[in-house]
Amino acid sequence: MAETLFDLAIIGAGVTGSSIAYQLSAYDTKVVVLEKMEDISFGVTKANSGIIHAGFHHKPDSLKAHLEIQGNLMYDELKQTLDFPFKRVGILVAAFNYEEMKMVEKLYHQGVENNVPRIEIVSRERILDLEPKLSQDVVGGLYAPTGGIIEPYRFVFALMESALKNGVELRRNFMVSQCKQKDGVFTILSADNQAVRARRVVNAAGLYSDEVSRIFKAEEFQIIPRKGEEYLLERNASGFPRHVIFPVPVKNSKGVLVIPTVEGTMMIGPTAEEIDDKEDFSTTRDNLERVFTLAMKMVPMISKKEIITSFAGLRPAMKGNDFLIKISDKTPHFIQAAAIQSPGLTAAPAIGLYVLDLLKQDGMELVKKIDHDPKLEKKPMIREFDFSDADKLISDDRRYGNIVCRCENVSEAEIIEAIKNGHHTLDGIKFYTRAGMGRCQGGFCAYKIIKILMRETGKSAYQLTKRGGNSFLLSHQLGEGKVDTPS
Repeated sequence: MAETLFDLAIIGAGVTGSSIAYQLSAYDTKVVVLEKMEDISFGVTKANSGIIHAGFHHKPDSLKAHLEIQGNLMYDELKQTLDFPFKRVGILVAAFNYEEMKMVEKLYHQGVENNVPRIEIVSRERILDLEPKLSQDVVGGLYAPTGGIIEPYRFVFALMESALKNGVELRRNFMVSQCKQKDGVFTILSADNQAVRARRVVNAAGLYSDEVSRIFKAEEFQIIPRKGEEYLLERNASGFPRHVIFPVPVKNSKGVLVIPTVEGTMMIGPTAEEIDDKEDFSTTRDNLERVFTLAMKMVPMISKKEIITSFAGLRPAMKGNDFLIKISDKTPHFIQAAAIQSPGLTAAPAIGLYVLDLLKQDGMELVKKIDHDPKLEKKPMIREFDFSDADKLISDDRRYGNIVCRCENVSEAEIIEAIKNGHHTLDGIKFYTRAGMGRCQGGFCAYKIIKILMRETGKSAYQLTKRGGNSFLLSHQLGEGKVDTPS
């Protein structure tokens, strides 16, 4: 059987690559997504703050501003089609002196120029009415009701699940290492000698998009990892706000935020530090103190005693601070979708459409599928059912009555559904179901999830990983990832 020749290969299965795949799945094309990790959304996306920005932070002449506004407006329809957690809770920018109010006015006028709906400057009385947990020292601020919150990984999973349903292919553990181009066809080779042939390529490789660009002999640019440390607080945290709360922004950063997550926990952060190491996800005590000092200035009721965990994410920044989305000037039929940092999650749906237009400009023939069906059926989650409905669900499938994760109320049936959808690591299960995201951070449920994974996949405990690669759960040689099963 002849090797498949794809019309398009998308490198990277984060929110950018998945959004592009989702848009392409509506057309009669052969599309493959190449992801170097064990699962999708395991790169930049997994540590995203989960904010859908309103569109007032960026200058009107920037690509960021254009795609951010368009992307924001697409989320309501996407939620109806794909069934992922999303709420429009609104965004507040809190000012604490009259100099900061001058910056608020600048953000307001920028938002008006960007056509942000219903944006307003608010007085002290108005902002405290909107957000009673704000410090009494606030003097006023900005209110953008179209801002929202989302679970970024659940969004990516939904995009990709819909794309796969409609014919897109996904190759996990495919780390692009070489490329050969001959007779208008790219032959893309992985580090372990897999090969994929495609007529066109989209570079959506996040932190590594500069390296992928070099492999394809396209534009030379440098991705600068911008590290952000964040802190997750438990459900019903004392400082839990009604809105996403921003400070007045500073250079290179929107500042430390107070974020109500869409599933009821709370986040504080991020920091913004340019570093050299694309694999540095460490957090520090000094940054914890700094983040909480800044957050408590806005919301004094926030308490460090309510921290569940800390984590760090790396944003793929680039000199110039805008997105790089274009047809390559150096390599024919190669599309750049690089430097997608904040507000990349907000812009992602619009980036998908933008890349679609670039592919058309590049001569790709796109014919709509007659049988395209993007809609995903809502998956039952026991935590969303009242007692009578839960009783009926459990009578139909008793596995919904076996609660694996007590903190987040996740059942065995939901774990199995995640595994059936290709999520075979602890982190994949966690992001798909929320099992392990609660107060005990997997202390209670990890063992149960491992047993279910072993049963459903046929793998031994020595073969299972936390996030793929060498992150083995059990090993004979500590730190080296050796997984020989004992005789």
